[in-house]
Amino acid sequence: MPEPLTPLRPTSPTRHVGVVVLPGFSLLAQACATEPLAVANRLEGRPLYRLTTFACVAGPVASASQQALMPQAGINEVDEPLDLLLVCAPGPLSGSVPGPLIEWLHRLAGAGVLLGGIGGGTEVLARAGVLDGYRATLPWQRFDAFSEAFPRVRLSRQLFEIDRDRLTCGGGTAAMDMMMTLVGSQHGPRLAERISEHFVLERIRMGDEPQQVPLRSRLGHAPESLAEAVALMEANIEEPLTTHELAEHLGISRRQLERLFKKYLQAVPSRYYLDLRLQQARRLLRESDRPAGEIALQTGFSSAAHFSTAYRNHFGITPREERLA
Repeated sequence: MPEPLTPLRPTSPTRHVGVVVLPGFSLLAQACATEPLAVANRLEGRPLYRLTTFACVAGPVASASQQALMPQAGINEVDEPLDLLLVCAPGPLSGSVPGPLIEWLHRLAGAGVLLGGIGGGTEVLARAGVLDGYRATLPWQRFDAFSEAFPRVRLSRQLFEIDRDRLTCGGGTAAMDMMMTLVGSQHGPRLAERISEHFVLERIRMGDEPQQVPLRSRLGHAPESLAEAVALMEANIEEPLTTHELAEHLGISRRQLERLFKKYLQAVPSRYYLDLRLQQARRLLRESDRPAGEIALQTGFSSAAHFSTAYRNHFGITPREERLA
């Protein structure tokens, strides 16, 4: 679970949020990060947040879709102290991070300002050395390269991370979930819910939900039979198939199937299947009011006791504690 967020200047009625954009940034991610703050202001009828867009060079900044955004100021033209700075950048980064931006990030970190990475912005923070020792995440396509380049950052594969005074996310719409969670921590969960309703969202996704990496990307050049095996598992959550039944459906031996899972997914089929079922159970516990016993049956467990034991072994808490969290 995320650690408690560092308070933002509690005596200030309006929090000053800066957004620095680098060429090639995602307009979608930038909007998902900033629109929830603007909507918070409208819903409350007062300026909870003041937004300022910054750039490293003068003039408009082109996004990944070649649409230009005109910043309000350069990074050396900050007129008031910031409470939060979000860095929106492409991933992978093209070229080096401007020296003045790295220096600014160091100064802000030393002053205790919250720093956030949106999309490739996580890599910018890492290059500046202000993520060392922090949990962080970024778009799933960059997991392997990032973990190799920045071993001192505690990389996670979650939707977003809020670790003390650092915020990072998987880019895209994950930025919206992260910022609504931030608003909820500062102004109460009801306001966050109202923002979610404004955007016609079913719910605010939690930070510890995994990024949904496309199956084919996870499997790389694995044989098609492995992808078919995982698809069968995902389609048979309530009544799980045995490893032998899966192999029969695919027309291969059980030993062949086990070797494929170990080689490409680093797990035996039964363990991988159990993880899928428990992840589905977790979503149902969080998103519905169904009794735990009913959820146990819906995810292929023979009894509530068996479900509770498996859940605790996997997540470290019982289904009941999950509901109370």
